[in-house]
Amino acid sequence: MARSTKAAPAVRTSRGRAAQSEAAQPKVAAADARVRVPAERLNTPSDLSPEASKEISEGLTVLLSDFLALYLKTKNFHWHISGPHFRDYHLLLDEQAAQILAVTDDVAERARKIGGTTLRSLGQAAQKARIVDNNADYVDPLDMLAELRDDNKVTTTHMRELHDLCDEHNDVATASMLEEWIDQAEERTWFLYEASRRGDATGH
Repeated sequence: MARSTKAAPAVRTSRGRAAQSEAAQPKVAAADARVRVPAERLNTPSDLSPEASKEISEGLTVLLSDFLALYLKTKNFHWHISGPHFRDYHLLLDEQAAQILAVTDDVAERARKIGGTTLRSLGQAAQKARIVDNNADYVDPLDMLAELRDDNKVTTTHMRELHDLCDEHNDVATASMLEEWIDQAEERTWFLYEASRRGDATGH
């Protein structure tokens, strides 16, 4: 009878297991080091009080979440709008989406400048955003414009509230930036209002 040439399974010795464990330690230690980096490393020096930095940066983070949600919603309608005024509406929404996206970096960096932190993920943004998504298969073009009009209007209200908070803490720089963003949102609201009018006596 032929002798089997199949090798017997290797037996791992305790020394081998120890060596493997030692090899894994540097990776674990590196991961632990990343986790244990003190939060103070992100505290940018500021003459604002810690309370002011915390409250204003948190407000900016929520606003950033709103802007990202509003940007994507505006692009959603830009991609899916249809009808006889397609070109005009398509271009209008593209312009507005670009304007919204352009300020997002300024919002995030302002939070960091005053010693706060900002968004780290889309999931976090989705939790904080106050803009309601619209995932409908079809939305009438004028209803799209009216919905974005109202979204921009309520975002303006939220920005005024954050502006009041900045005034309380004498954060003139953030307040000044908010004034520019409010003006932009008011212009978007105006354009969307005029474009969404149905021509009746009420103007809606």
